Amino acid sequence: MGFDAKSAYLVLVFAAVFAAGQACFGLMGTAKVKRRVNQRLKVSERIGGIQELVVELRKQRGLTAAGDLRAGVKWLAELIVRSGVPYDPKKWLMAVIAAAVGGAILIVVVSHSLLLAPVGAILFGGAGPIFFLKFMAARRAKALGHQLPQGLEIIVRSLEAGHPVPTAIQLVGREMVDPIGSEFGMAADEIAYGATLEQAIGRMSQRCQHPDVDLFAATVRLQERAGGNLTGLLKLNAATVRDRHRMRLKIKAATAEGRMSAIILTAAPFAAGGAIALLSPDFYGEVIHEPFIQTGLAAMGVWVAIGNLIMRRMVDMRI
Repeated sequence: MGFDAKSAYLVLVFAAVFAAGQACFGLMGTAKVKRRVNQRLKVSERIGGIQELVVELRKQRGLTAAGDLRAGVKWLAELIVRSGVPYDPKKWLMAVIAAAVGGAILIVVVSHSLLLAPVGAILFGGAGPIFFLKFMAARRAKALGHQLPQGLEIIVRSLEAGHPVPTAIQLVGREMVDPIGSEFGMAADEIAYGATLEQAIGRMSQRCQHPDVDLFAATVRLQERAGGNLTGLLKLNAATVRDRHRMRLKIKAATAEGRMSAIILTAAPFAAGGAIALLSPDFYGEVIHEPFIQTGLAAMGVWVAIGNLIMRRMVDMRI
């Protein structure tokens, strides 16, 4: 069998394209990580003084200049802080108005009734932003749980190298990506501004509202008041956080069947009703306006909601 120059050429071209693709993928991944790291440092690059930096970071998290929750509905203020979404009242108001108008128009187009326009406006303009903030808060809490053990290990290694505690916390805030980087960075800035370690970590715990961060804050508070080896306590803390995270994953796997059953049982009636409405509009079209049918559909909706609550309680296991 002779040497096939054409086949060898095609193999070399494929290898070159594959290598170029791998290089581009690696460069894009590195650039993405650097952007994520630098994202939380933009404020510090733009603002020089430590006082102005601390105040600006607090305002972006929805806090007052003193670091307290803003006046108003407490649970909403805490949700805004936990979500990590940059607090900008003007942009938020414009987004809420746009969502309300869009929701009203969508409901009117679908239902052909102007009377339901306020329902769409309230649903999209009121409930929509709340669910968005809850989603962002849940995603941020999940990321915090993943990153906290690594952040604690960085602090432990820094302390073992002889660095003071504020320097170790500042290292986490500079080297790790968000959200843990921003939280530890704000704690380091508050320490530099004059707060004690206990105060700075306590404020971080109030911002995060996360059980693992609360455990870290309790560890620091215990060491500050009773003394002891902070390095050993943080090692134990990191191991405990990893064990708790592992237990959460086991619980999630154990309840996966129940959660999937709830999703299927909830979606099945709506999927069947939507398919019938599309494939055979006259199937229920002639009786849909009857009071008895509307009452029955409303009762079915209530039973579906009750069933969801029961199934949620069955799979809601916490540690």
